[in-house]
Amino acid sequence: MFATIAGRYDFLNHVLSGNVDKRWRKVVASRLTERLSTEKPVILDVACGTGDLSITLFENMRARVVGTDFCRPMLSIAAGKVPSEVKLVESDALRLPFATGAFDAVTIAFGLRNLASVEGGLSELCRVLKPNGCLAVLEFSRPSNAVLRPLFGLYFRRILRLLGGLISGSLSAYTYLPASVSRFPDQAQLEILMKQAGFDQVSYQNLTGGIAALHIGRRP
Repeated sequence: MFATIAGRYDFLNHVLSGNVDKRWRKVVASRLTERLSTEKPVILDVACGTGDLSITLFENMRARVVGTDFCRPMLSIAAGKVPSEVKLVESDALRLPFATGAFDAVTIAFGLRNLASVEGGLSELCRVLKPNGCLAVLEFSRPSNAVLRPLFGLYFRRILRLLGGLISGSLSAYTYLPASVSRFPDQAQLEILMKQAGFDQVSYQNLTGGIAALHIGRRP
């Protein structure tokens, strides 16, 4: 499914979000900068897709970034975009080919809900973090604003589905998107799952009224 929409993925992300997705990625970099004491951290960007977050982390944090994704067409597009210093690896997020405790931080943006096991994914992300390392999860969530919630639901389930399907040529992909978000844990539930996976100091920040949320946790 992701392979079929790879060529239009960046365009659709920016258009359908009104470019707010770019600001969300900058918030991830800003929050990690606040949490990490390492001058040039080594960061793993899981489910990196076409590399937008990997680029943001590299440019805003001067980090050493490794991007990984299971979808080769997405990585092929990323390879044409990311700076040469950003390394790309094709791998499964549930079985990462990296040593335990290899990274200062791990990020996953709009990818956790796509894993076969959210709990298994969180445990694996925890494994590859160094002690005191940070996990940042950027994901669609439940709007907290009572006025925004039904409007977002209408846009997400109807308008985005139709526009995304028409532009990408894959209605099934943009039918899957709202369905996957509706099944994904909300902000409070994801906080609990992160703690159960071994993270502490877990907190979350609603973005754009809770359309998306950024969860941050630490490996003890």
